[in-house]
Amino acid sequence: MKRKKATSTTVRMAQLETVFPDHIDLDDPKLYINRELGMLEFQRRVLDEAKDLTNPLLERVKFLAILGSNLEEFFMVRVGGLIMQRDEGVPDLSIDGLTAAEQLVEVRKVVQKLMEEGRELWHKDLMPELDAAGIHIRAHKTLGMRQRQIVDAYFHEVVYPVLTPLAFDPGHPFPHISNLSLNLAVLLEGRDGQTLFARIKVPDSLPQLVPVKRSSGGLRKDGTVPYHHYFIWLSDLINANIAALFPGLKVLEVHPFHVIRNADMEIQELEASDLLETMEESVRKRRFGVVVRLAIRKDMPDFLKDILVNNMKVDRNDVYTIDSPMVLTSLIQLTRIERHKLKDRPFTPATPPVLHFEDESPDDAVFTAIRSGNILLHHPYDSFQPVVEFLRTSARDPKVLAIKQTLYRTGSNSPVVQALLEARRDYGKQVAVLVELKARFDEESNIGWARLLEQEGVHVTYGLLGLKTHSKIALVVRQEGEHIRRYVHLGTGNYNHVTAQLYEDIGMFTCDDQIGADATDLFNYLTGYSFKSDYCKLLVAPINLRERFEEMVLREIEIARSGAPAHLIFKMNSLVDKPMIQLLYLASQCGVRVDLITRGISCLRPGIKGLSENIQVISILGRYLEHSRIYYFHNGGNEQILMGSADLMPRNLNQRVEVLFPVEDLNMIRHIRTQILEPYMQDNTKARLMNPDGTYTRLAPQKDQDPVNVQSLFMARRRNILGR
Repeated sequence: MKRKKATSTTVRMAQLETVFPDHIDLDDPKLYINRELGMLEFQRRVLDEAKDLTNPLLERVKFLAILGSNLEEFFMVRVGGLIMQRDEGVPDLSIDGLTAAEQLVEVRKVVQKLMEEGRELWHKDLMPELDAAGIHIRAHKTLGMRQRQIVDAYFHEVVYPVLTPLAFDPGHPFPHISNLSLNLAVLLEGRDGQTLFARIKVPDSLPQLVPVKRSSGGLRKDGTVPYHHYFIWLSDLINANIAALFPGLKVLEVHPFHVIRNADMEIQELEASDLLETMEESVRKRRFGVVVRLAIRKDMPDFLKDILVNNMKVDRNDVYTIDSPMVLTSLIQLTRIERHKLKDRPFTPATPPVLHFEDESPDDAVFTAIRSGNILLHHPYDSFQPVVEFLRTSARDPKVLAIKQTLYRTGSNSPVVQALLEARRDYGKQVAVLVELKARFDEESNIGWARLLEQEGVHVTYGLLGLKTHSKIALVVRQEGEHIRRYVHLGTGNYNHVTAQLYEDIGMFTCDDQIGADATDLFNYLTGYSFKSDYCKLLVAPINLRERFEEMVLREIEIARSGAPAHLIFKMNSLVDKPMIQLLYLASQCGVRVDLITRGISCLRPGIKGLSENIQVISILGRYLEHSRIYYFHNGGNEQILMGSADLMPRNLNQRVEVLFPVEDLNMIRHIRTQILEPYMQDNTKARLMNPDGTYTRLAPQKDQDPVNVQSLFMARRRNILGR
């Protein structure tokens, strides 16, 4: 369904633009930050966390591994997409007026520097500090005799049987190099003196850091015995024993290389007879995408580089020279070491008292609690378990007639999916689930869940053609006396019990009649044929969300123009949508105070005189990934808050099914503003202030200020509730 044109909004914006004597052309590309460079600026903030000495050592290593993972995805998706646009001659310009080719030039400069800085941090800071802490990564040649015996035995017993050397000669075609694979290019001398080439894939099914042996150190002053952990890179171990793979030949040189392929899949949904089968085929094809990054070491000879470039058809501009470790993502393995003093203090989420039931509580206590008033959960500070229990209780409650839910990223061993399966299999409930097959990099997991749910008789749909379903909503229909009541859970995050411990998100339980009716209409839209566009309370993209959201911003502008205080606070992942940015520029020009808490990308330039001097953008990075979307409107004192799944990006507003839901309880609105949003804006420890040029400045407490770390503040509150 196409959204209706916001004609009145567009006209009003045009009228407002003429109000200012020093008219600024809001279509000027110079007023916007490039999205790709904005994303790389976020990666720089991740790198800053790896550099931050206030973070425990293994947490710094974790952030460096996250940087590696994020850059891999950036190449697979963003760079891959730009390369496709360039090669296909797509004329579209970025928000700042650059062609795809021009963006690639700028991206390559920035990303090369990020990769170099990350590895410099590893070698100059993190590795020496790990050594001092008793965590040692050694080269094979530096190991003692006993240590070598241990790792070489591991090679012959475990690694050697897994390896498959692949030759390249007239009788052997150049082997396929899979996406994200670390490989060894091997030069050999044959019996006739001829130089031969072979490739060995470093198996990703084995630990990339091979434990050598844990040994104890001397007695500490406190009477404890510190343990030393020794590791060797798997690629180094293979290299040291590589002669075993080529008996009778002389190994001349061994050079590692890493490959990233384009994973930005285009699905022709309208031509697909079965979307599930089409997605399975697309996931298989991802392995054969165009190479978008070939990483090599600087000592690789040119002729060997030419073999790789020519046979994998790599653009030479996409060849990057980097130092070890070639795959930063592998460093995440170190964070599993049991060294608590080198990690963040453990945190146990709290359960709100209203949802903390005693063993003798009735089985339907959760429904009674929701009927007493809407319930807010702020994860990961509040436990995700009440959401799971809500679904489990619904599955088993004899009064529950139906459960309907959207699933975007659920992860493995999902208790949410298990509850849905139980509801259908063991209790015969009507269960309808929308599984979004197109959730990038979760396609295989979601395909598996979809098939399992279908096998148990669950009504499974895969979403709407041309749209991803990104909304987070669960609807439970319950018979109560002669009437039915609808219980709804709405959230900003996925129904994933693992990421709920790592991502900051907000969810709300409600049995509001109008929201329940809207939820029913939404599921009819998702699972059947519905063209309903007049939702009572929910804002649904692509139906009415953009238009109604714009109207609320315009209302704030009119309040400011009347001389009254006007204030917007938007917390989100990314701000990319040009019409929304233009509306915020107009709001600033009209005197609206605009506070943006934008974790990732902001294409808006704050602090420009005459344009955006009333706009402040901060980004907060810390222990947890900031993921919630909260939109606050002062509204002349009649405060309003919307929360949900939608960022202010074209894809969220135009090409996804998104939901924003209202918070209407006055005490809850006040709580969100004073106890959640305002502390974010007071953070002076983990917050970065965006500059007009798109860079960020780390905030620090002034002499008269106490340090404020908003995530630590939220954890401290929950610890106080739990009494620890």
